[in-house]
Amino acid sequence: MKVPNNDRAYIPIEKIRDYLLSTSHPIGRSKAVFFNKIGYNNERIDLLSKELGRIIQENEVDKEISTIYGNKYLVKGNIGSMFKKVIPIVTVWIIEKEDSVPRFVTAYPLNEAVW
Repeated sequence: MKVPNNDRAYIPIEKIRDYLLSTSHPIGRSKAVFFNKIGYNNERIDLLSKELGRIIQENEVDKEISTIYGNKYLVKGNIGSMFKKVIPIVTVWIIEKEDSVPRFVTAYPLNEAVW
């Protein structure tokens, strides 16, 4: 099964800029180190956004979690091919109860040993 309406997935640019790629964010900074090592930085936000969108469209749901806010979906995929790397990650998406469009929540390395 794929995430419903994956072709309309919403990836807030602020989530990438101010969280995933922010070295000063209290929670996101370790993720920023990971993504920077691959080659993603604030000048390449669009590239990372495209990769995340590709992952939700091309890959099956690995796990679905029902929450009070809606359904979360974990989708595994690879990033970094444009940098001649193949790095497996987990992406997390939510379809909130009052919505039908998946929204990007976070991403992290599938295996900490990768980096």
